[in-house]
Amino acid sequence: MYDYTDFDRDFVNARVAEFRDQVERRLTGSLSEDEFKPLRLMNGLYLQLHAYMLRVAIPYGTLDSRKMRRLADIAEKWDRGYGHFTTRQNIQYNWPKLRDVPDILQALADVEMHAIQTSGNCIRNVTADHFAGASADEIEDPRPTAELIRQWSTDHPEFAWLPRKFKIAVTGSPNDRAVTKAHDIGLRMVRDEAGEPGYEVIIGGGLGRTPMLGKVVRDFLPKAELLRYLEAILQVYNMEGRRDNKYKARIKILVHESTIEKVRAEVEAAYEANRALLPRVSPELVAEIEAAFAPPAFEPAPDTAAPVLSAGLRAFIDTNVSAHKLAHYGIVTISLKPVGGTPGDATAEQMRVMADLAEEFGHDELRISHEQNVILPHVARRHLPAIYARLREAGLATANVGLVSDIIACPGMDYCALATARSIPIAQQISETFADIDRQRDIGPLKIKISGCINACGHHHVGHIGILGLDKAGVESYQVTLGGDGTETAAIGERAGPGFSYEEIVPAVERLIEAYLDNRLEPGESFLAAYRRLGPDPFRAALYPEEARSDAA
Repeated sequence: MYDYTDFDRDFVNARVAEFRDQVERRLTGSLSEDEFKPLRLMNGLYLQLHAYMLRVAIPYGTLDSRKMRRLADIAEKWDRGYGHFTTRQNIQYNWPKLRDVPDILQALADVEMHAIQTSGNCIRNVTADHFAGASADEIEDPRPTAELIRQWSTDHPEFAWLPRKFKIAVTGSPNDRAVTKAHDIGLRMVRDEAGEPGYEVIIGGGLGRTPMLGKVVRDFLPKAELLRYLEAILQVYNMEGRRDNKYKARIKILVHESTIEKVRAEVEAAYEANRALLPRVSPELVAEIEAAFAPPAFEPAPDTAAPVLSAGLRAFIDTNVSAHKLAHYGIVTISLKPVGGTPGDATAEQMRVMADLAEEFGHDELRISHEQNVILPHVARRHLPAIYARLREAGLATANVGLVSDIIACPGMDYCALATARSIPIAQQISETFADIDRQRDIGPLKIKISGCINACGHHHVGHIGILGLDKAGVESYQVTLGGDGTETAAIGERAGPGFSYEEIVPAVERLIEAYLDNRLEPGESFLAAYRRLGPDPFRAALYPEEARSDAA
C-alpha cells in the first residue's frame, strides 16, 4: 500500500498543528462557532445531535494492521469504544470531545492517516472497489488510479471551494462494486480495441433529494490523460455549477439542465486547452504509485487435500468468501451486521482482531467496503478454518454477506443532525425478523438500504428494497422504493406508494419478501430479477393489501 513521503508527513503534521491552534482559540472563545465551523469542517469535524463527530479518511478503503489498531486505540481512548464504518469507506467517531480532537488527528498522522477533505465543498475521499487487487474479474487494480487522484485533489487550490461536495469512485472490474454511476465522477477500467487499459468516464451521478444515474461523457480515456481530463470536468463544473441553491449545486443538476451533449462539448474543449497547458501524468510518478500496490508474495498452491469443513464454516464460505484471482486464495468479507447490531459498527477489540487476522493470514491488508463491512482481500484457503474460529470468538462470523440482514444503514436520528427519522432501529428489527440463517439463504441475494433523510447516506435509492425515513407532521414515516441497483446494471428504485409508520415498516418489508417468495421462478431467481420480470404490481399488492382488496371488489 502507499506510504507517505516526507512531503506527505510534513503536510499532514502542519495541518494538525494548525487545527490545534484553531481549537484552542475556539475553546478560549476568541473564535465563535460560526468562525470555527469552516475550519473544523476542513478537518472532518462535524457538530451532530449530541456531540462532535469526527470522520476519518480511509482512502479507497485500504488499511493495514497498524492503521486498524490505531483506529481501535482512538475508539478506546477518546470515544466510547467503537467506530462506525461508513458508505464512503471512512470511519466515524460519534463522541469525541473538542479538546481531544487535535490529539486524535496527531495519533492518526503518526500512522499516515488524516481527516482532510472528509467534509466541505471539495473533492471528498476517493472510493474504489473493495476487492481491488484481488478479484478474479479485475482488468486492473484501481487503487493506483485512486491514489493518483487523491494526490492531485488534496488541497487543490482551484477546487477547494466548489459549488458543492464532489465524489469520485473508481472500479477496475466489469462487475461494478464501487457504485460508480451514483457518483459525480465514476471511472470504470476498460480496454480499447488494441487491448490497452483506459477509463470509461461517467459524470453526473448522485443520490440525495434528486437521485440520478451518471452518464458516459467519454467512452475511452487513455490512462495518461486522466488528470488533464478530470481538471476539465472540474473546471466546467466549478464555473457553471449553480451556487444560488445548494440543493441544485451538484454536477448532476448541471448535466440535467444543460444536457450531457452540451456538458461533453464544454469538457472536451477544456480538455483540449489543458493538453496545451498541463503535462500528462508523469510515467515515473505512475510507476512509483503502482509499485506501492504490487501484489503480495502469495504462498504456493498446496499439494494436500482440502480439509474437512464444519457446517458453520461451509455456510460462511458460501456467503462471505469470494473468488480470488488465485484459485487457492479467497477474499473474505467480515460482516459488521450481526443480528440486532448496528450496521457498520465495530468495537475496539473487534478492530484489533481484524488487524491480527490481516497480519497473520492476510498479507497485512484490509479493506473497508461501501457496504459497511471489512474485507481480508488475500487469504489462502487453507487458513479459513483458523480465521473462522477467531471471527466466531469475536462475534464477527455472521454468514450473511449479500443476504437480507446484510443491511446498509446511515446513523439516522440516533446521531445525525440532518436526519428526520431513525435508521438503526429499523435495520436491527429487520435483521431480528430474518435472524434464521436458513430462511435468509432461501430468500437469497437481497440488498436492503436505509436512509434517515433525503440526503441518502444509506444509498436507499439503489437498494433492491430501499427505505427512506422522513418526518411527516412530527411523526416518522418510511417510504419504500423497489428495484434499485448499484452495480453495472444500475437503476434508481421506484417509489412503491404511501409511506409507513415506524410500527408498520418492518411488517411491510416482511410482506414484500413473502410476495417475492410466492412469485419467484425456481430455482434461484433473485429478488431483483423477479422484480424486473414481474414489475411492481405484485409487490405493491403485498405492501398495500387493503388497496388490493378494494381494487378486486
